[in-house]
Amino acid sequence: MHEMMIATELLSQLDDLAAEHGLSRITHVSVAAGELRGIVPEALDMAFAEASHGTAAEGATLELEIVPTRARCRQCGQVFQPTVDSFLCPGCNLADVEFLAGHDIVLSRIDGDS
Repeated sequence: MHEMMIATELLSQLDDLAAEHGLSRITHVSVAAGELRGIVPEALDMAFAEASHGTAAEGATLELEIVPTRARCRQCGQVFQPTVDSFLCPGCNLADVEFLAGHDIVLSRIDGDS
């Protein structure tokens, strides 16, 4: 389950941010994750709840936004939304793309108490 690895890395970043900003407790976490990451939201919720025990983020709510994939064809320049199993450009039918969105995981916001 790669969601546990994502939750563990996320919590490492949250611990660093809590220390940096003097937060004793993190109450809410917002994450934007690309569609290509294949994250199962329920699995990430469970992994986050389990991995956060004993950390500043224990009991925090996790909000996950799935970002749709967008790509630009390197051959013809068309911007399109590829599917998970096909990166073929609808303009030139080649699969040579630059990802514009939907590939990253970004910690977008945290709320907490001092």
